[in-house]
Amino acid sequence: MGMAVNHLPQIREECEVFHLSDKALREIMHRLHNDLVKGLGKDTHANSIVKCWITYIQDLPNGKERGKFLALDLGGTNFRVLIINLGENHFDMQSKIYAIPNHIMTGTGVALFDHIAECLANFMKEHDVYEERLALGFTFSFPLKQLGLTKGILQRWTKGFSCSGVVGEDVVQGLKDAIARRGDVQIDICAILNDTTGTLMSCAWKNHNCKIGLIVGTGSNACYVERTENCELFDGAPGKPELLINTEWGAFGDDGALDFIRTEFDRDVDANSINPGKQIQEKMISGMYMGELVRLALVKFTKMGLLFGGRGSDLLFQKGSFYTKYVSEIESDKPGDYSSCMDVLEELGLAHASEADMCGVRAACESVSRRAAHLVAAGLATLLNKMAEPRVTVGIDGSVYRFHPHFHALMCDKIAALVQPGLQFDLMLSEDGSGRGAALVAAVACREQALA
Repeated sequence: MGMAVNHLPQIREECEVFHLSDKALREIMHRLHNDLVKGLGKDTHANSIVKCWITYIQDLPNGKERGKFLALDLGGTNFRVLIINLGENHFDMQSKIYAIPNHIMTGTGVALFDHIAECLANFMKEHDVYEERLALGFTFSFPLKQLGLTKGILQRWTKGFSCSGVVGEDVVQGLKDAIARRGDVQIDICAILNDTTGTLMSCAWKNHNCKIGLIVGTGSNACYVERTENCELFDGAPGKPELLINTEWGAFGDDGALDFIRTEFDRDVDANSINPGKQIQEKMISGMYMGELVRLALVKFTKMGLLFGGRGSDLLFQKGSFYTKYVSEIESDKPGDYSSCMDVLEELGLAHASEADMCGVRAACESVSRRAAHLVAAGLATLLNKMAEPRVTVGIDGSVYRFHPHFHALMCDKIAALVQPGLQFDLMLSEDGSGRGAALVAAVACREQALA
């Protein structure tokens, strides 16, 4: 063996395409701000890319909610059913995860809702509430046009779903019909919400400053508290000053607004996705795509002869083989230690990697995850600047934020650089937001309905 040439400088240079300067980030913020305003406006909403759907949630939890509630959380490859008992200063929560088989994710809507209703009934049996009549909060984490707290029209499927007969229909009705077809359980669906909303609600129960909910997981989205007067499409009861807005910012860039920072890798991921041309920002950020972006970069560097002596592996060249969790694992190694990286490369059939190769792989992971964190930070800074509140807590959930070792720090540093001077913010990890949040929305809705 001759001396291996160190290709790291060249790899770092190739990774520069993922670097976003503060100037680029400020331009992104400017464009996102304009899109948010369009989404909120009566005359501009129809043509707006960032939809800013009204959630009809105006009351945040005040800690006085009591009782037993069901929650349903559907947002990815599996769903959870939860039962929550809210007491004085505590709640107990039990939950169960149910798989959604692939044939159901891509089958009919009727089959999807029948499957969910069956799991709900089984869950109620297991928890001895089969005979009781319970209120349910339904977290449904796909773009919804809400017409009320219990009416949500699915706009489009994302994240690998494509059930027929649901787009353009009321999702709550779909679930009600499935429950009625069974005829064996009594459930009142009190609210339908998005996982961002659930995250915000669950954090607000503990922290009254929480006014933004963020998801960085399989998908990416944010919701925030807006002044009701800015929400031109709101047609609910007047009198409450604030309203929760589900931005659906994953679609930001669908009109080309992010093309100036997109790379060949982004275009490849998009072209080979189930929804080409849609959710462009989400595809640069979220867990469903991050590993694939890294894989495509590694493939390119290998073919250039910069990695693995130009010798890849069947797995490396196979779409979807580089999981996003690998990115978190590789970046969790201490500097100079490559044990996780070695494990990952062995799993991919790349046991012939040198230490320089591992360094290069880590550089690629860092570039992709740093860009994702900076895009999220720019989005949050845009919301914080728009809200202009002296201090806001951001409730955050999702596997990428939760498991990536540097995501939190990268976000904090960048938000601080981009937010208006004098505005303070905290990032709070939501404990199990979308499930607990759904029950809290149901509880708040029941609290309000009891007063009405």
